[in-house]
Amino acid sequence: VQLVESGGGLVQAGESLRLSCVVSGHVETVGWLRQAPGKEREGVAMITTYDDLTYYSESVEGRFTISRDRAKNTVYLQMNSLKPEDSADYWCAADHVPEITWYAAPWKYRSQRTQVTVSS
Repeated sequence: VQLVESGGGLVQAGESLRLSCVVSGHVETVGWLRQAPGKEREGVAMITTYDDLTYYSESVEGRFTISRDRAKNTVYLQMNSLKPEDSADYWCAADHVPEITWYAAPWKYRSQRTQVTVSS
């Protein structure tokens, strides 16, 4: 399984960004994770590939949307109403993780990280 992420960059608070993750290989769940300097890793969102169920962290629910394009083998993270506290390194990950504890899963496959910076 290989994951190739794209997107990220510098935006102002309130603006939007979209991250993309091309997934090569079969996986059951794909997630987006982030980590800010000095903070622990945070599970941001997850989608199941067999029925497109989605899960979000409380900090992003209502602002971020995870989605999947089956034809393109791509998972997206649409990030709206960005806040300075959303600034972090983001990456996508894939594995077969429990839906109940997806946010804390070790995630076997990972993409490279991309930086998202939100200025106030």
